[in-house]
Amino acid sequence: MRPRLLPGVRISYDDVRDRTVVLYPEGVLMPNSTACAVLVRCDGRTSVAQIVDDLRAIYADVDSADVLGLLRRLAADQLLTLEPSDG
Repeated sequence: MRPRLLPGVRISYDDVRDRTVVLYPEGVLMPNSTACAVLVRCDGRTSVAQIVDDLRAIYADVDSADVLGLLRRLAADQLLTLEPSDG
């Protein structure tokens, strides 16, 4: 699977809140740093496995099931889509 943010969803830095936020038509999401690291990789080209590998280079004890769970919750909230991988 290759996650991709849906149209209208964007990641931005909020100077007032002094943190990274996810803006979408219905509101604002304030993800933690790990979730931000996942979200910035949701470009429709990077696979879930690649995202997990990238995170393991940054954070200790990254669980692929946790990453997939986050992505599925964000997909259920209509913030991203989980596109099938090629071949």
